[in-house]
Amino acid sequence: MYQFKIHKADNLSTAVDLFNASDEPVYIAGGHTLIPTMKQRLSAPSDVIDLAKIPDLDAITLVGDTLQIGAMATHAQVAASSLVQGHCPALATLAGGIGDRQVRHRGTIGGSLANNDPAADYPAAVLGLGAQIVTDRRTITADTFFKAMFETALEPDEIIQAIHFPQVDQAAYLKFPNPASRYAMVGVMLTRTAGEARIAITGAAASVFRATAFEDALTADFSLPAIDAVTLPAETLNADMHASAEYRAHLCKVLIKRGVEALSA
Repeated sequence: MYQFKIHKADNLSTAVDLFNASDEPVYIAGGHTLIPTMKQRLSAPSDVIDLAKIPDLDAITLVGDTLQIGAMATHAQVAASSLVQGHCPALATLAGGIGDRQVRHRGTIGGSLANNDPAADYPAAVLGLGAQIVTDRRTITADTFFKAMFETALEPDEIIQAIHFPQVDQAAYLKFPNPASRYAMVGVMLTRTAGEARIAITGAAASVFRATAFEDALTADFSLPAIDAVTLPAETLNADMHASAEYRAHLCKVLIKRGVEALSA
């Protein structure tokens, strides 16, 4: 690592002030992406601003029909929360399948979303469930939050405070994990609300995306035959040492079918 200064902010405004007063600042939540890149000297911030001591940023609450999860809530907290399990069991299942135990007890939902790794699980949950990302200055819809690989709608000094998940009628998360990292080679969040299907896919492309052709078919007829003829263009998907683009396209459809079966049972 290069030399840097670390600051422990005790409130959001102080964190933003520290960020804007620094030359090459960065926020840190769980640190599972930042610390490895710093160790490899791929990132060299002048100042690291730790958000862990800001009060209530890890709170999980239910307000009416909206589940509100603080940005600093760890994956383990989300998985174990009775509120999450009651409101959306699929979200608790997703959180419980991230990485290993050490990762789940340090990694945070806000850090994952701000980083927008193309193989992360939470982007599929947020987009598939139609959530809203609440920052220190505005509310951003899931459909406008994710821009590209490691890119979101956040301003450089903007901080995620919480994620608000609306109530859905049904939801299922299906994941084909890399056996070593547990990152999603493909992950599919399938939801239904008032008969409308919504599908978000992570791990398959440069950023999470909605499978609109499948959504339209399943909204019209929620059955396996309805999507027999629907395909996902392989040329839009990732190809790497783990899987070809064609294999990922096949996995997407397989997991969507499994989601339909799960929600139809």
